[in-house]
Amino acid sequence: MQLGASIAVGDLGAGPAAMRDYAQTAEGLGFDYLVAPDHVLGIDPARIAPGQRGSNATAYHDPFVLFGFLAGVTRKIGFAAGVLILAQRQAALVAKQAASLDALCEGRFRLGVGVGWNEVEFQGLGMDFHTRGVRSAEQVRFMQALWAREGVTFKGKYHELTDGGINPRPRSGKVEVWFGGHAEQTLKRVAKHGDGFMPNRWPPGDEVLKIFDRLRGMIKAEGRKPEDVGLEVWVSPGKGTPDDWRKEVAFWKKAGCSHVLAHTTFTSAIHERIKGKTFDDHVKAITQYRDAVKDLL
Repeated sequence: MQLGASIAVGDLGAGPAAMRDYAQTAEGLGFDYLVAPDHVLGIDPARIAPGQRGSNATAYHDPFVLFGFLAGVTRKIGFAAGVLILAQRQAALVAKQAASLDALCEGRFRLGVGVGWNEVEFQGLGMDFHTRGVRSAEQVRFMQALWAREGVTFKGKYHELTDGGINPRPRSGKVEVWFGGHAEQTLKRVAKHGDGFMPNRWPPGDEVLKIFDRLRGMIKAEGRKPEDVGLEVWVSPGKGTPDDWRKEVAFWKKAGCSHVLAHTTFTSAIHERIKGKTFDDHVKAITQYRDAVKDLL
């Protein structure tokens, strides 16, 4: 089981030194991968609802730019978008960006995708908010075709191409696509087209075990092997004790998860951000977390 760490751009600062130092520190500590979120646009802080995320007062790097930079200052740590809001972008352009990043980081990148919730972003990017789910499903199929073949002819409801292609393409013929989200349609997309599933809503317990079992059944029904589809969950170094962390990681490992992300800033009904906001606060949090669970991975 791989252990990842989030990159808190909003806390650490958006400059190159902070990003480089944090990535190299996480790599030196033995983390397997880093995750960065995606927001092109944010809501005016004066109009944000209590508890709502997505304010433009918080810095978010474009994942492709950030990971392209970090690819040059690290050697082996992986990268994952957690998650890229795919439907507000052009699919062919994302396929090109992902393939270019795959070449520059030598296959260390996973493309997490989601449908998004912030209508402001879709408005500003000129994309239809209301068709984002079905469009993103088609986008994944289109991108997978572009990664797999030199010449592609594709005709869908939203995308069409006659004998075109991208270069470079991923050496393996694919960039891993992991779906974030919790809707029934998300499970169907994971089962049919996904390389992994990245939920963050469910705590350890019977409910999530039933969902994972149902997903495995759906994957089999598509003629695929469940063991070929990864599972990533998020955990909080800012919540609980080392004993609590160990129990949670042991549960997720037994549940068949392939990836666990130690997220230092995510807040929800089951997650808590760490108390501090400095570089040292984040490094201390991920160091303590990994030290507590490393023998369980």
